[in-house]
Amino acid sequence: MPIVKNVSRAVSQLLQSSGCGCGISIVPVRCIGVSPRQVASDASFHSVSFSESDHPRVLITGGLGQLGVGLAKLLRKRFGKNNVILSDIRKPADHVFHSGPFIYSDILDYKNLREIVVNNRITWLFHYSALLSAVGEANVPLARAVNITGLHNVLDIAAEHNLRLFVPSTIGAFGPTSPRDPTPDLCIQRPRTIYGVSKVHAELMGEYYHYRYGLDFRCLRYPGIISADSQPGGGTTDYAVQIFHDAIKTGKFQCNLKPDTRLPMMYIDDCLKATLEVMEAPAEALTMRTYNISAMSFTPEELAQEVQKHIPELQVTYNVDEVRQAIADSWPMNFDDSNARRDWGWKHDYDLPEQEIQELLHVSKLQAGVVAILV
Repeated sequence: MPIVKNVSRAVSQLLQSSGCGCGISIVPVRCIGVSPRQVASDASFHSVSFSESDHPRVLITGGLGQLGVGLAKLLRKRFGKNNVILSDIRKPADHVFHSGPFIYSDILDYKNLREIVVNNRITWLFHYSALLSAVGEANVPLARAVNITGLHNVLDIAAEHNLRLFVPSTIGAFGPTSPRDPTPDLCIQRPRTIYGVSKVHAELMGEYYHYRYGLDFRCLRYPGIISADSQPGGGTTDYAVQIFHDAIKTGKFQCNLKPDTRLPMMYIDDCLKATLEVMEAPAEALTMRTYNISAMSFTPEELAQEVQKHIPELQVTYNVDEVRQAIADSWPMNFDDSNARRDWGWKHDYDLPEQEIQELLHVSKLQAGVVAILV
């Protein structure tokens, strides 16, 4: 594992806060699915192109999630505040609204999304709108609409307007018949959650649009993402959120997964870095459209033991949630991300040894809602 770098600086930055374009030309496409506006097969469109020295014009859908806000902050530093637009169907917090451009956007409203892309001359699109694993199982029709129908709208618009499109995938895209330790980029998947099924669908549709229409589609399979800025978000790995809250507030923690349930995890700074790196990577360097990325892997018991080094009086018990445990048992224990490391130089910076635990506990004493795992 690489030596951990600048942990204190990264946490401090989180507390203080709340690439070039695609040169591939495409043939006009006819929109499919439920998109309300059909594109004529003989239509022609003006595709925005720009040189290496120009900045992309970025739209982030589902932007009020932890990853969207963090990514916007990173991209605005790199490309300029006004070149990165957050969008969502929710009202943003004041600090988010005043940090840069924000637009209301419903990904199920094809016409509205298309107008945003055209009116703002968007060239890069990051599609973060999705229902996560546990929430998706509780509302399958909504997850199907947001995760699949919304994706179809984004794919059609991205192909029509020659955008560079990023859609995140997940460890949840694998299933119980997948190899788990390690899990390679290419293997049988067969997930058993609507979240996982929708992400496999996204991976395959993105690859199809790339080969059929020339769409510059890029995708990373995220592990659990450890953040210092948000509350649990309905993911199977939320145990790693709650332990920090409970350790500080009550000194007692009840885990809903078995103590030996190993899952891959990643610090948010690494996640955002990987996302930007794969978007900026030269097209000729990419040998596939979807890559695994990985950093660390741990179990609830291992995490609890690290926390107890700093809070020895923490009492840990286990009350297994059968639904979440079944989901976790079908997911990878470790990712093989050798292709990402070879093709575009992916390298993580952060592990989760004692120093990081100490920093996260310190942050949790300063603000309510310290660590979130998004998957």
